[in-house]
Amino acid sequence: MQPAFSAILGELRELQQSDLTFQTFGSKEHKFQTHSVLAEGTVSDFEELHRVRLPLEYRGFLLSIGNGGAGPYHGVFKLGEIDDGFNYKAWRENDGFVGVLSEPFAHTRPWNDLSGMPAFDDSRAGDGEWEDEYWRRWDAWDACYWSSANVNGAIPIGHHGCAIRDWLIVTGPEAGNVWTDSRSDLRGLFPAQQQDKGRVTFLQWYRSWLHDALRAVRDGSASPGYRN
Repeated sequence: MQPAFSAILGELRELQQSDLTFQTFGSKEHKFQTHSVLAEGTVSDFEELHRVRLPLEYRGFLLSIGNGGAGPYHGVFKLGEIDDGFNYKAWRENDGFVGVLSEPFAHTRPWNDLSGMPAFDDSRAGDGEWEDEYWRRWDAWDACYWSSANVNGAIPIGHHGCAIRDWLIVTGPEAGNVWTDSRSDLRGLFPAQQQDKGRVTFLQWYRSWLHDALRAVRDGSASPGYRN
């Protein structure tokens, strides 16, 4: 096992033994526990099905730490799952949200295309014909903004709440990096932020959460979760 994974297991154990009342954000859900690790064959089958090779850091996490569970915000999704209200569900490629994993992720810079988004005219409220046209234009724009093609080459790995999620890029120039999907509040897609780092890999994303949580537990303050 790589030293980084051994360190993660030790840090998770410390949190399990120290934050007994689960003051760390999200820990009441996962209790600092990860799901069982995956077998090599299970990971390979996923890669073959989707015609991709998972980033090594994430792949190693699945094989050495666990298939999701304890992690930033509300925890790490299981491989192939996404949040569904207060539960989780399996996703499929081109299901209207997740794109095609083997197609390269299209973005290398923050993206937030609000062009064409119709503006609501309060003075026209109650005008049925105008409102019908407004909503027709809104639905057309919304379908483009939320198109699964915008997240081709990426898998969802966790959520902040309020339909804001983190994605791990698996195909294209950004492969291995974590991006935040904040389309629900019209901020678009952008690389996860961590101090002065231009990009954040999966293990940097995960260990930043661990270190923030440990620091908060050690100094007796509640952890805000993960900075972004």
